[in-house]
Amino acid sequence: MTATRSPANGGLPHRLLLLMSAATGLAVAGNYFAQPLLDLIGRELEIGPSAAALVVTAAQGGYALGLILLVPLGDLMERRRLAVSLYAATAVFLLVSATAADGTALLAGTALTALTSVGAQVVVPFAATLADPAERGRVVGTVMTGLMLGLLLARTAAGALSEAGGWRTVYWVHAALMALTAVLLHRFLPRLGGDGKGLSYPGLLRSTVAMFRHEPLLRWRAGIGALSLASFSVLWTALTFLLAGPPYGWTESAIGLVGLLGVAGALTAAVAGRLADRGHVQTVTGAGTALLLASWAALAAGPHSLPWLLAGVVVLDLAHQAVLNSSQNVLYALRPEARNRINSAFMASLFLGGAAGSALASAAWAHGGWAGVCALGAALSAGTAALWVLERLTVGSPSRYVS
Repeated sequence: MTATRSPANGGLPHRLLLLMSAATGLAVAGNYFAQPLLDLIGRELEIGPSAAALVVTAAQGGYALGLILLVPLGDLMERRRLAVSLYAATAVFLLVSATAADGTALLAGTALTALTSVGAQVVVPFAATLADPAERGRVVGTVMTGLMLGLLLARTAAGALSEAGGWRTVYWVHAALMALTAVLLHRFLPRLGGDGKGLSYPGLLRSTVAMFRHEPLLRWRAGIGALSLASFSVLWTALTFLLAGPPYGWTESAIGLVGLLGVAGALTAAVAGRLADRGHVQTVTGAGTALLLASWAALAAGPHSLPWLLAGVVVLDLAHQAVLNSSQNVLYALRPEARNRINSAFMASLFLGGAAGSALASAAWAHGGWAGVCALGAALSAGTAALWVLERLTVGSPSRYVS
C-alpha cells in the first residue's frame, strides 16, 4: 500500500494540516488534565494526596510505554488506521476515567489513556511524510505548535470545565472531542502504508533500539533533546514552589496562569520550521541552546524581580521549542521509511530527560532553594549547548541542511 497525497503538487492541504495540529494538541492534553484537579478527585473518591498523585505517575508511565510499544507501529501498519485506532481507543479509555468509582479505576483509565495518547506522535511523522520536502520544517512546526498548545492549555481548560460541572466533566468533554477527532482523521487523512516490509513486531522493536547504533545524529539529538527538556522540566517543577512561597504567595489559579506564557514558545515552533526549510536548522539549534543557558541568568533574579522571572520563563520556553523543532527536522530527514521508529527513539529519550529533570528539581529545591534550582537548570542547559557543539565537530551538518 502506498501513500496517497491529495494535492497535485504532493504537498499537505492547509485544512488537513490544521486538523493534524489540533489532533496532536487534543491527544497530549489528556495527560495533563488531572494535575490541577488532584485535590477535587481525592476528596470525591476518598483517596489521600499520595494516592491521588499517582494519577500523574500513571500518565507518565503509560505515555512512556506507548512511545516504546505503539509509535514504531507507524512503520509497519497502514498509518491512517493506526492513528484513528489510537484516537478512538483514547476516547474509550477517557470514559473509564469519567465513570471511575474509586482510585483504582481512575488509575487504570489514566494509564490506558496515556498509553494510546501517543497517537499524537504518530500524527507528527505522518505530517512530515505528507509534506513537500521544501516545506517539511513549516509543517512539522505547525503540528508541534498544536501539540504544545494542547499541553500548555490543558490545565487552564481543566480548571474551567471542573468549575462548570465537576472534575468528571473534563473527561466527558475530552472523550467526545477525541471521538470526533478520530472520525475526522478517518475522513480526511489519506491512506499511507508502513514501509517496514518483512518486519515482525519484535523485529520492529529491535529495529527501533538499533536506530541508536546506526544513526549518529539520532544519538546526538536524543542527548540534546533530553537535556533541553530536563532543563525545561526543572523550571516548571520548581516554579510552583517559588511562586507559592514568600515573597509572592500566589494562589494555585494565579500560578496556573503563568503557564499561558508558554504559548509564545509554542508559536516559535512554526518560525523555527520555516528557518529549517531555508537551510538554517543548525543555526536555530545553536541559538536555542544559547538562549536556554541565558534564560537561567534572568531566572536567577526571580526571588527579587517578577519581570526578570517572567522574562526568563518566556525565553526558556522559546529556546526549548527551537531546540526541539530543529532536532525533529534533522531527524525526519534521515530515513523516511523509518520515521516512526526514529520518532519513538527520540521522544522516549526526551521523556526520560524530562522525568529526570523533574526529579532533580525537587532535590535541588530541597537542598539549595531557588539558587540550587537555577544552578541545576544552567548546568543542564550548558550540557545541551556542549552536545550541540560536539555534534557539529563530530558529525557536521546533515546533507539536507547546510547551515
